[in-house]
Amino acid sequence: MSTTTFELAATSSEVLNVIAAFAGGLFIAGALVWAVQFGMRVMDRELPHPSPEEQPKLPEGGPVRELREMREPDEVPRSEGGERLMPYDLRHASSKRGEDQKRKRWLPGSSGSFGSGGLGHV
Repeated sequence: MSTTTFELAATSSEVLNVIAAFAGGLFIAGALVWAVQFGMRVMDRELPHPSPEEQPKLPEGGPVRELREMREPDEVPRSEGGERLMPYDLRHASSKRGEDQKRKRWLPGSSGSFGSGGLGHV
């Protein structure tokens, strides 16, 4: 084989590579166009977005505020006669409203943090 044949084979493979890349690009572009059209058809079948009149409104008294209260643990009731407790025998929350609603504050002279070596609450 002469060098001309090798040059011709090399150029023909380059042309085939370009054609394959172009065809692959067309395929990907077509798939993207199809996907966008499919998505638009799906969105057309969905329920419309709510109008401004259907949006939620604030209550008459204004926004609801959070309630701050001191909680204390609620003891588990003792079973009577050695019978086991059933879930409906227990209360809904594991804590209850505390008797003392004053917030506990740091006292000067007491321990400032865990492991500080202080005396603790005096």
